[in-house]
Amino acid sequence: MSTQTARLTTRLAPHVQEKLQMAADLMGATLNQFLVQAALEKAERVIESEARICLTRRESLRLLELIENPPPRNEKLKSLMADYEKRRADDSDSSFDWSP
Repeated sequence: MSTQTARLTTRLAPHVQEKLQMAADLMGATLNQFLVQAALEKAERVIESEARICLTRRESLRLLELIENPPPRNEKLKSLMADYEKRRADDSDSSFDWSP
């Protein structure tokens, strides 16, 4: 059973490689294992921080208020909505999915 893998190549200054190797040795891992694990942990933190919105109590109450009682539509919004609807109608035979 074969598993496909990708290769990542990078250039490092010698002092950076030495520091990374020292950390890998302390963890009992190869340099490659250490780098992949560290990069994966960092990627997960970045993705999580971008996927979550943290609001104060005041901000969350304001957001709920705006959702429940939105302000009236101004002319700019009405114009943008009309433009959106026109584009949807013009591309009715397109394969692009306009649904929100």
